[in-house]
Amino acid sequence: MASFHVYAGATNTIEHPAIRRISVADVFDALRRGFDDFWDKPSHYVFLCLIYPIVGVFLITWTSGGNALQLIFPLMSGFALLGPFFGIGLYEISRRREQNLDTSWRHAFDVRHSPAIPAMLVIGIMLLALFVAWLLVAQVLYSWLYGAGAPLSMASFFSDLFTTQRGWTLIILGNLIGFLFALTVLCTTVVALPLLLDCDVGAYAAIETSARAVRDNPVPMLLWGLIVAVALLIGSLPFLAGLAVVIPVLGHATWHLYRKVVEVPAEKKTPLPPAPDKGEDGHFPYWLRG
Repeated sequence: MASFHVYAGATNTIEHPAIRRISVADVFDALRRGFDDFWDKPSHYVFLCLIYPIVGVFLITWTSGGNALQLIFPLMSGFALLGPFFGIGLYEISRRREQNLDTSWRHAFDVRHSPAIPAMLVIGIMLLALFVAWLLVAQVLYSWLYGAGAPLSMASFFSDLFTTQRGWTLIILGNLIGFLFALTVLCTTVVALPLLLDCDVGAYAAIETSARAVRDNPVPMLLWGLIVAVALLIGSLPFLAGLAVVIPVLGHATWHLYRKVVEVPAEKKTPLPPAPDKGEDGHFPYWLRG
């Protein structure tokens, strides 16, 4: 079992991986590579990521029936804040494909063997805290503009939202505040979790490396954030069903973006788990075959 270390890496020192300068073309190339990874076995990843739209539909149904219609948009947009953590298994698949190894969907769960799991969980908790904070801020903003009363119906709520001054104030301020939350996540986690999977540097170094990556590549990174936001919006339109495709593509693309931005010496990388032993017949056990 890996030792429990979070702040620093396995060597108890703070690493500072080198940051490369990238261009807008590199962002689109990472997106193309992410689609290639997805297309390699699309049905596997769609199945794995169906939980995302299913949970989304459940939450929207719950808010609609629980007199919390004002939280539908914050919930849908807030999913983007949790995306970096939910993509960990997809980063692992891309890492294996990069090395011409088996990319069966089962390997998405190999991350549980990573020595950086404690640091990953800390970042996951940080993202969850930001998600909850966003929902609370959205509710406070709504209460400030509309009072404590809940909307009587979805039709009346959306009618008021788009035809009154307070409705447009809610839209404008809500989107500005949401942008600040999204920018915080981008600056702290854009390459943090792929880096931890690739090299056990600790949570602090992973977050600090993400911040330097955005600082040194502001235009490409802001473009990446815009692509993620637009893709999630498009994927959410057909009852969130499109997220089953959008999420894996963005997850794989994030790995390739990390590869382009962060330079990690080969000797510092976390090796992949060893391949399982074959049976007496020369084949892997049936439950490990891709």
